[in-house]
Amino acid sequence: MAHTIHEGPMTSTTSQQGTGIAIVAPGGYAPDQAAFHAALASLEARGFSVHNYYDPARKHQRFGDTDAARLRQLHAAARDPDVDIVLALRGGYGMSRLLPAIDFDLLAASGKLFVGHSDFTALQMGLLAQAGAASFAGPMICDDFTRADTSDFTMRHFMTCISLPEHAVTVAQPGNPALEESGTLWGGNLTMLTHLLGTPYLPRIEGGILFVEDVNEHPYRVERMLLQLRHAGILDSQKALLLGDFSGYRLSEYDNGYDFAAMLEYLRATLRVPVLTGLPFGHTRDKVTLAVGSRASLVSDGRGYTLTMAGYPWVGG
Repeated sequence: MAHTIHEGPMTSTTSQQGTGIAIVAPGGYAPDQAAFHAALASLEARGFSVHNYYDPARKHQRFGDTDAARLRQLHAAARDPDVDIVLALRGGYGMSRLLPAIDFDLLAASGKLFVGHSDFTALQMGLLAQAGAASFAGPMICDDFTRADTSDFTMRHFMTCISLPEHAVTVAQPGNPALEESGTLWGGNLTMLTHLLGTPYLPRIEGGILFVEDVNEHPYRVERMLLQLRHAGILDSQKALLLGDFSGYRLSEYDNGYDFAAMLEYLRATLRVPVLTGLPFGHTRDKVTLAVGSRASLVSDGRGYTLTMAGYPWVGG
């Protein structure tokens, strides 16, 4: 059973006052329990009513709990009438184990806003593929809410996106191709998207705007995964490819000049889909929140671009 956490005073009178937010751990566990509890207090200070389904004492191997228990967390949060948002504890690994047993119809019918990124991409893609339901690529407890230097940028975009029926992200990034396109916004962690190829959990989106990010992946691995998406017929059917944050990798002398810039040059010369860079999303402190499955428009003038999302569920909508 979930229980509401009261670990700090309500110091915020934002529009999130009383909004129910559930914490679930479908993947890894929180390595710092003190930081975890401080994050819950921070959410309450922002006006949320926190419903915690995760017990730090119940970690199992590298997971937040057993597979069965983590699945129960998801389903229980979806059934909780006092919950509006279901926020992932963290990524790591574990969602793939749960996919065949997830009741995607239950999750979609619940009307909850499911928020997370990284390994959580698997749930978001399954939800879109199996039930046609939108979700949100955005912050998670670890480490967006547990870090000492919480990003105002991240929090502002998160609060705005979940609170309004339309949200725009403007990126000042020169060197991108000029274009004006619209389509379904989808994507997430590149490794997880590639992992889902050939399964019923990857949606077949035609004419979409695909965004990707990853961490600790050398540029050649990023290239290889994107080429796999192309060979599978995914990339050529999209209207645009947005590259988010790709960091944490290490180049070596053996690369002989092959770096991210060289990889990007090759992609732009090889792929049919326009490739845009600079999307502030991924395993980074400052990230936007993106409505996966929303109707999106993308306008780029070569000096920067604006991605506008609409047609997604929001708190109060």
